[in-house]
Amino acid sequence: MVDRTGNALRALGIEPEQRVALVLPDSPEFVAAFLGAIKIGAIPVTLSTLLTEGDYAYLLADCRARAVVVADGLLSRIGPARGELRDLRHVIVAGQTSPGTIALSEITAGASDKCEAESTGPDDMCFWQYSSGTTGAPKAVVHLQRSAMAPAELHGRHVVAMRPDDRVFSVAKLFFSYGLNNSLVIPFRHGATSVLFPGRPEPGAVFATIAQERPTVFYGVPSAYAAMLATDGEHDVSSVRLFVSAGEALPRPIFERWKARFGAEILDGIGSTEIGYIAISNFAGRARAGTSGEVIPGYEAKVAGADGAPVESGEVGDLMVRGPSTALCYWHKREATKQTFRGQWVFTGDRYSVDAAGYHTYQGRSDDLLKVGGIWVSPLEVETALLEHGAVRECAVVGREDADGLVKPAAYVVLRNGDPSEGLAWELRAFVKDRLAPYKYPRWIEFVPELPKTSTGKVQRYKLRQP
Repeated sequence: MVDRTGNALRALGIEPEQRVALVLPDSPEFVAAFLGAIKIGAIPVTLSTLLTEGDYAYLLADCRARAVVVADGLLSRIGPARGELRDLRHVIVAGQTSPGTIALSEITAGASDKCEAESTGPDDMCFWQYSSGTTGAPKAVVHLQRSAMAPAELHGRHVVAMRPDDRVFSVAKLFFSYGLNNSLVIPFRHGATSVLFPGRPEPGAVFATIAQERPTVFYGVPSAYAAMLATDGEHDVSSVRLFVSAGEALPRPIFERWKARFGAEILDGIGSTEIGYIAISNFAGRARAGTSGEVIPGYEAKVAGADGAPVESGEVGDLMVRGPSTALCYWHKREATKQTFRGQWVFTGDRYSVDAAGYHTYQGRSDDLLKVGGIWVSPLEVETALLEHGAVRECAVVGREDADGLVKPAAYVVLRNGDPSEGLAWELRAFVKDRLAPYKYPRWIEFVPELPKTSTGKVQRYKLRQP
């Protein structure tokens, strides 16, 4: 399939370094289009399947896609922008076509299954992925040929110890950096099997897939683990030898609830699209709840102060990482590139502390920390306290100005049981006061049915900060 797809793209006139956007669910077609484009020297650009017409118009124009491979169910979201995309030549549809489009099945069926690989070097572009936009408009992250396999060699070997007899299942999708490595790069490198689930990862469907397909390694995100814990009944996860989490910090209460219910640790880690994957992780048998773990061999990390020098043990600073999987730059974003890519180091924008044993603890985003009464407050600390209350399923804490223009914590809460009421809001405030310094409690508590999130499950706190 890879060779046929590569040859089909080449026959359409797709040349090296031209972008081929993918708007596909997790499927063999995604894998074949991704690897087929790379094989002919083209640049696959993986796009979320959960975006709007306006999002696709922006992203396709930004990456100057020459072709887009899209699932038929998503074609309507691409169509309205086609007339305005000067670089787009081909709309290739996986499934039922419409006028002006090309059937993926037809062009691959007639293509040779022997594709000559384009001659590429280690510093050639390999693929692009968009940052998930927790702080604004997404940016195209440019990954090189030399760095593409590093996650398999580092996290895949040192943390997961991936084996040929492993079966992996990831709720994070292939379009996401975390999902791409979970379901494609790492298992393919080690000869393992991937379970590709194209639907929405609702808890019932996830548990059913685990029971049916018997994966040995499960990759989730904190919101998925929280949703799974919110279900009732017995669920068989006995086949899974490792549970991994990334995407954002895993709160201590979720780790503890999961271990109490299923008898297994969750190996939380921190990475980013810019880093290429996870660079800091907990390891089996020595995981510490509420931390992102230790630096994975092959990477380096430092928690730095404003002057760029490492801070003392236990102090909070900016996390910076370097290693072989990091990206080159942001496409057409020079100022943003200079802010993030600082020599060999990636400035993550995450605030961390690291203890004497080398365990890293997340303290929020550099633009999320709140100064309350002249003292820094970590939203994550307040969120962790709220999550310890039995009625809270998810929450997010942001800063809000009071009547005097002073910033105080405001909490948005999704309940897993109980009814929203002012009485419950007062109960939650008191609950946090009992656990944290008094100035840290949320002055406002708003009950919401769900939190705004990116298509990869990260909470978009900047939307909560908007009036």
